[in-house]
Amino acid sequence: MTVLKSQDILALGFMTVALFVGAGNIIFPPIVGLQSGPHVWIAALGFLTTAVGMPVITVIAMARVGGGMEALSSPIGKIASSLLATATYLAVGPLFATPRTAMVSFEVGLAPLTGKNPLTLFIYSSIYFCVVYVVSLYPERLLDTVGRFLAPLKIIALVILGIAAFALPVGDVGVATQEYVTAPFSQGFMNGYLTMDTLGALVFSIVIVNAIRSRGVKSPQLITRYAIIAGLIAGVGLSLVYISLLRLGSGSYAVAAGASNGATVLHAYVQHTFGSLGSSFLAVLISLACLVTAVGLTCTCAEYFSKILPLSYKMLVMIMVLFSLFVSNLGLTKLIIFSTPVLTGIYPPCIVLVALSFFRSYWLNHSRVVSPVMLVSFVFGCIDALKSADLVDWIPTHLWLLPLSEQGSAWLVPSLITLFIAVVVDRVLGKSNRYIA
Repeated sequence: MTVLKSQDILALGFMTVALFVGAGNIIFPPIVGLQSGPHVWIAALGFLTTAVGMPVITVIAMARVGGGMEALSSPIGKIASSLLATATYLAVGPLFATPRTAMVSFEVGLAPLTGKNPLTLFIYSSIYFCVVYVVSLYPERLLDTVGRFLAPLKIIALVILGIAAFALPVGDVGVATQEYVTAPFSQGFMNGYLTMDTLGALVFSIVIVNAIRSRGVKSPQLITRYAIIAGLIAGVGLSLVYISLLRLGSGSYAVAAGASNGATVLHAYVQHTFGSLGSSFLAVLISLACLVTAVGLTCTCAEYFSKILPLSYKMLVMIMVLFSLFVSNLGLTKLIIFSTPVLTGIYPPCIVLVALSFFRSYWLNHSRVVSPVMLVSFVFGCIDALKSADLVDWIPTHLWLLPLSEQGSAWLVPSLITLFIAVVVDRVLGKSNRYIA
């Protein structure tokens, strides 16, 4: 029976960390640290809940069903499962996350050195996606190209930045914004959504499983064990990265007060601490971080759609790279504004799907429980999405009174009530058509 060597397990863990740590993972923690001020560690707890805890749990859940999202979502039916999977893959692929990696790496890493203009962005993004295309053509080599080469470089750069955040703070912690004074945990919790790590875990898990299989491991039990180990390594790595960047942001008030995004905070800190050399270092760090994530997303999305469309994997890689190139030249601000409400609506049913997958043996019929709870979470998640899009006139007044509505989690209480009712109904109706994992 083939087993992974210790160095292969470590490379797998590095690859998993590298796949997760992309553009959003680097730019969101510093702004949370800056704006939360003396409440930074309460905000950090909320941030780590959604940006680390949920993704690790998702990787474990996906590993238990073999790494495929279709197996995890099968209880809700083929049509609903396909719609959810398609929306998730598009969101973390060519619509939002993949183009964002190019835009963020340009604006944070290169634009401060070359200036912002459409031509420079186009040239940079063209070269960037050419590299993504070439590496993505050979998904079976990801453990070598990403796990053994790109990931260690990326992690070394993050370690240097993390040590500097604690050893070389710019100044004292600043004043918290009103949102963080009122509800620091909730604000951190919501910002953790924007990293897209949980959605990323839903699609990256199959890459992790395939990387394990590429080493000749065939035992389902071993594949699950190695995937869980990779997820735990990623959780530790992500926590260290986020804590360092949160500390960097909280100690950068003297040079970044009033900054509106984490990219500005990062650049101000690095420029102050390391000078022009620091700017070049930041450019390399951001480019590496974003490039690895873009490769992982492209491979995963192309592999998924090659199963449901009459197109080859390589053709889909080309289509997704070209589409991502086009979107990346539309502008980062517009993309973030549009993606935030979409992600807010998608997240709740995905969280419910992952959470309930651990309790399959407790239900007599898994579909009778999962389907209604996911539907309710999606409906009320759309209310949070409308709020994040400033479409408050579309929301009935009484829905503003829902528990946790102000914290952007209006879906949670209705989902728990629906879960209780669904479990009772499941017991009353009996064991017919019991779902077996």
